[in-house]
Amino acid sequence: MSDVVLVTGVSRFLGGRLAARLSADPAIERVIGIDTVPPRTIDLPHLGRTEFVRADIRNPLIAKVMAQARVSVVVHAAVVASPRAVGGRMAMQELNVIGTMQLLAACQKSEDVHRFVLRSTTGVYGSTSRDAAVFTEDMGPDGSVDAGYARDAVEIEAYVRGFARRRPDVDVAVLRQARLIGPAVDTSLTRYLAGPLVPTELGFDPRLQLLHEADAVETLRLAAVSSRPGVVNVAADGVLTLSQAVRRAGRIRVPVPRLAGAGALNRAVTELVHEEHHWLRFGRVVDTAALHARFGYTPRYTTGTAVDSFAAGQRPLPHVAQAGVRVGSSALRARRAHQAAIAE
Repeated sequence: MSDVVLVTGVSRFLGGRLAARLSADPAIERVIGIDTVPPRTIDLPHLGRTEFVRADIRNPLIAKVMAQARVSVVVHAAVVASPRAVGGRMAMQELNVIGTMQLLAACQKSEDVHRFVLRSTTGVYGSTSRDAAVFTEDMGPDGSVDAGYARDAVEIEAYVRGFARRRPDVDVAVLRQARLIGPAVDTSLTRYLAGPLVPTELGFDPRLQLLHEADAVETLRLAAVSSRPGVVNVAADGVLTLSQAVRRAGRIRVPVPRLAGAGALNRAVTELVHEEHHWLRFGRVVDTAALHARFGYTPRYTTGTAVDSFAAGQRPLPHVAQAGVRVGSSALRARRAHQAAIAE
């Protein structure tokens, strides 16, 4: 029997791209996209045969939607990373945590659901000066994650673990994705790197491990269409320091003193939150052995080529080029590869 897949957050980047990929798969019977707001008009042609349902997962009526459609696979991609997107931290927490609880309650009641996929974040490991050099999946939060998106993700993962214990017949996959970058995705990180001058905190040059938008969508798709249960770190191979990432993006790094650092970063990207300041100070690197061996996926982009892909999609800044900073040949190759992928 063909699967009926429900994707939450379909009006946002990851949910929309995932729904588009799934709707192009003839082996899938139906794709249902859920969100509180409709997709943008410009995105509608890309969603294919996705059936949009305007609904709030915080409402218990989500169980009725799932029962009527006989949903068999749920991909929860609606976890919000920025309070600005939903009108404040309280609304963000309610949508993330309460929404996930209601969605899991609906899955608990359903006899049709046999697979649940959660898009989580490597932010659950935190970012401190005491961090391990590399985080593995069995390293949980150490108490340093106390606010924001990462804190929501910690709570959400706990609820998902409880659901997995209660419904051992359901394949549960938790994808802890690194921070996204690419030519199309719009995040606080891409806006931070898009400015001509990138402020960084003086005395810190963190190690960063990123994930290209295309690899983020593909790993979610694989988890939705095949049995790949368990927790897995999803990040690109390779690591860059922040200074290297800024140079590869064709921007100019401006170190600022610690006392002025938070203000400068906030002026660069107004919705940078507490946890992101820590990440831009201490960084984070995760082990991806399980992604390669158990999950069975090798990211198409390394951290370096993911930054190149982002840089290739940016409009050149004339005064930056005059300062002797330019996007290298690797970014030019990434631009051509991206154009070829679109043509396919």
